[in-house]
Amino acid sequence: MASRSSSRLRRNRAALAHKVRYALDHPKRIPTYLRRAARDAWLWARHRDHIAYYRAVMASDAARSPEAAVGGRPSIERWVTLGRMQFDYLRKHGLKPEDRMLEIGCGNLRAGRLFIDHLEPGHYYGIDISPDILIQAKQNVVRYRLQDKLPHLTIADDLTFDFLPERYFTVVHAHSVFSHSPLHVIDQCLANVGRVMAPDGFFDFTFDRTEGREHHVLREDFYYRTETLVALAEKHGLRARFMDDWEKLPHRQSKIRVTHPVPEPAPDGAVDRTKDAAVDAGSA
Repeated sequence: MASRSSSRLRRNRAALAHKVRYALDHPKRIPTYLRRAARDAWLWARHRDHIAYYRAVMASDAARSPEAAVGGRPSIERWVTLGRMQFDYLRKHGLKPEDRMLEIGCGNLRAGRLFIDHLEPGHYYGIDISPDILIQAKQNVVRYRLQDKLPHLTIADDLTFDFLPERYFTVVHAHSVFSHSPLHVIDQCLANVGRVMAPDGFFDFTFDRTEGREHHVLREDFYYRTETLVALAEKHGLRARFMDDWEKLPHRQSKIRVTHPVPEPAPDGAVDRTKDAAVDAGSA
């Protein structure tokens, strides 16, 4: 497995010692952290459900800057660069215009605008928990003249995907979603994504990786070990593998790809139900 900086991967950002060191090294960032901590306490007191809590966080961030809300930095250049990086990666991995794509946490279409333009009309489905950010997404559909591509943009309040068809999506994508999600939210996603994923489809997600103790910061940023998420996918009957080639790109998160298990070869004379399912999904 390719590795980013070993010291960074073993860092526990929730530890008091780390916070003190960070404050001493970056004194100008202390006011920003204190504002985030105050907001965290206030929003968590009002929203004990994590989805509702993080929806409120997104509303707060989007009011300040839509680009910062989905990109972490108030920079349009960074917004464009990260969107392009996601798109180019999937193109390299064979994303075709005829693919049917579900983007979880589509945000304001940082990468989605490129996916929509590449895919055939009606083949892009973007969901997000934030109505504020989806308004920005619709504005970007207009800004980039993507109306004829008929993108589907939908609010979601969980990750059960219960309103979506079975075995339909050939590509499912979630960038910087699990990095803001507690384990029970990730578990819900992995418990349900296999139902909507085509037999030959895949689900790519990024996460903040740690090789030390798993932890979170202000209920906004979560750090997981690779083996934790791989085991969680396997618990739900899915295969998961760490994407080493993503590590070479200029991004701090890591990536895992989830697929359906490869079926056992059918005995002589038996019907291969997997092929039938693929045909059914393709004609849906």
